[in-house]
Amino acid sequence: MTAAERRASISLAIIFAARMLGLFLVLPVFALEAARYPGGNDPALVGMAMGIYGLTQGILQIPYGLASDRYGRKRVIVLGLLVFAIGSFIAAAAPTVWWLMIGRSVQGAGAVSAAVTALLADQTRDAVRTKAMALVGASIGLMFAISLVAAPMLAARIGLHGLFTITGLLALACIAVVIWWTPPAPVQHANVPRGRLADVLAHGPLLRLDVGVFVLHAVQLAMWMAVPALLVQAGLDKDRHWQVYLPTVVASVVVMGAVFALERRGYLRAVFLAAIGIVLLVQLGFLLAARTPSLPVLTGLLFFFFCGFNVLEATQPSLVSRLAPPAARGAALGVYNTLQSLGFFAGGAVGGWLAKDVGTTGLFGAAAVMMVVWLLAAWHMRAPQARKTTAEEVLADEAEAG
Repeated sequence: MTAAERRASISLAIIFAARMLGLFLVLPVFALEAARYPGGNDPALVGMAMGIYGLTQGILQIPYGLASDRYGRKRVIVLGLLVFAIGSFIAAAAPTVWWLMIGRSVQGAGAVSAAVTALLADQTRDAVRTKAMALVGASIGLMFAISLVAAPMLAARIGLHGLFTITGLLALACIAVVIWWTPPAPVQHANVPRGRLADVLAHGPLLRLDVGVFVLHAVQLAMWMAVPALLVQAGLDKDRHWQVYLPTVVASVVVMGAVFALERRGYLRAVFLAAIGIVLLVQLGFLLAARTPSLPVLTGLLFFFFCGFNVLEATQPSLVSRLAPPAARGAALGVYNTLQSLGFFAGGAVGGWLAKDVGTTGLFGAAAVMMVVWLLAAWHMRAPQARKTTAEEVLADEAEAG
């Protein structure tokens, strides 16, 4: 990476990580803490307060992506982070579950993922973009692991109000990073004619990736409807689950180094399909392990899941940014992030229903079927050719970034 690419990648990874840390801190304790609010005795209402974030985010990802194409990435990112912070402070001051729901919905309205990813794509060359996306993905995975350890301790001291306050403050800190550290959008991306949403929706390879991210996140969230219970059955108390999550996440991030080497050698398609296959095999492994849960087996399955998941999280947005028409990159990533959010929503809703009505084995069986469908759909994909970048272009980019 050039100095400008490193600066862009690190600053935008920090924005993603800080924003997601705020969200992840709430997840492990939300249901228990929300039960203390007026209206918190209604599980359906608490579930809606929890899930409405993904719904509003999914609805607004495309508008934010289109706006970033038209008005500039950094402006849209700052606006979205400000909305996210306002929603966090509303939730922090919420006297009832209904106000928690309003705060969560406003949080979701700060849907900046597409604009942030598009800015990262603008500021990195094709040859290093997967590495940049992997840095973002690794930071998110690390924040998830940290939140599993920190959330219960923080909630015991400052409650849900305090966690939402921390979330809002992190969003404001991200605004400072965007304004004063993140490099400006490159000139070649600042004044180009803007594409149309129709150009993205008619693009077959992009639609294939959109379906893929929907399946991946639906399977991921459905998994977590059953995995914690399996760990408990295997003899690990819920307060100690982080002892499995943290090392498996960190170890899987180390494996990501091999992906960069394989991509440079032209094996991106093979790595991508292999990662889908690994997640598929993990679902089949969980299906078998659910009968007699064993802690070493579950730990191994989680390690391989995070390996496959991290590879797909890094390569898919990289592929979207490279396949999309440059003038419609924000729109393409908006559609992609919309399907990602809807995958979360579907995975939680359908996963909960499956776990309740057909059991754990039925849930993992359905997840395996979804992965098979995705593998077949992705089989004919072709990795895009990286655009050649001359030494003069690299030096010019570094000079422009100061």
